[in-house]
Amino acid sequence: MRPNGVKLFRTQSPRHFEGGDWNEGGSCQRDKPLSAEEVEELFSLDNNGTNVEARLVNQHLVRALENSTFKVLNITGMSEFRADAHPSTTGGKKHDDCMHWCLPGPTDTWNDLLAANLLATES
Repeated sequence: MRPNGVKLFRTQSPRHFEGGDWNEGGSCQRDKPLSAEEVEELFSLDNNGTNVEARLVNQHLVRALENSTFKVLNITGMSEFRADAHPSTTGGKKHDDCMHWCLPGPTDTWNDLLAANLLATES
């Protein structure tokens, strides 16, 4: 690693399995983004939602990196809304893929955030 190089940490992207995890018959058949209430219902630490571990890990890492030379690219919160952006069973898959992303919105936004962070470090 270059001593003066830019160091970024990207938080985890959320999974949108409902009714079980990937190996328990979970699915992601949403066709529109979630509302704020739906996000909290699915992902809230209080409700032991799908991404409890990811939210906890992200919170600890963001806190740990606060006074470091790392910049945090926090994509988790905004991506939680996009339950509609997974490939599901398209392409003949046997099980829903609720972890990877297929629509341009979320990943394009992550790239825009990365570019903005890199440009900000140059100034």
